[in-house]
Amino acid sequence: MAIDNLTVKRIAFLSRLKIEDEKIEATKEEFNKILNWIEELNEIDTNSVEPLISVNDATLRMREDVVTSGNCLKDILKNAPSAEYDYFAVPKVVE
Repeated sequence: MAIDNLTVKRIAFLSRLKIEDEKIEATKEEFNKILNWIEELNEIDTNSVEPLISVNDATLRMREDVVTSGNCLKDILKNAPSAEYDYFAVPKVVE
């Protein structure tokens, strides 16, 4: 499959990109290079390759969930730059 200038303009329109007229030819060549590379990748036989779930074989350690009574409002609000009425106070952003 080859990309032509009209397809480049259509892709640019759909992706909301502004491509100057003098750059359309270079963009077309780049798109065609990408498509050729994808075709090369499709030729590789991957039937015997297991899908990769993660690049790490490590498993995360789980911890027990511990229910606490809370009651640490003062400790939490100590870290706040500003607090009023037991809530975080933030600057007004909407008029």
